[in-house]
Amino acid sequence: MMDKLLLRARARLTVLVYDESGMSTVEYAIGTVAAAAFGAILYSVVTGDSIVGALTNIINRALNTGA
Repeated sequence: MMDKLLLRARARLTVLVYDESGMSTVEYAIGTVAAAAFGAILYSVVTGDSIVGALTNIINRALNTGA
């Protein structure tokens, strides 16, 4: 009887030590936060004055060709 209890306790401890079921959730959370931060940085760069001015200049030059 005692041996059975010890084996069960050992099996449960082994599962607790080696169980990584929560790791994927944490990895997804970190990935989501990193993607949101990258999106925010990209948005601030693209909507900045220099980028908007450069894109406007390129479009104006393409539309105002002498041909």
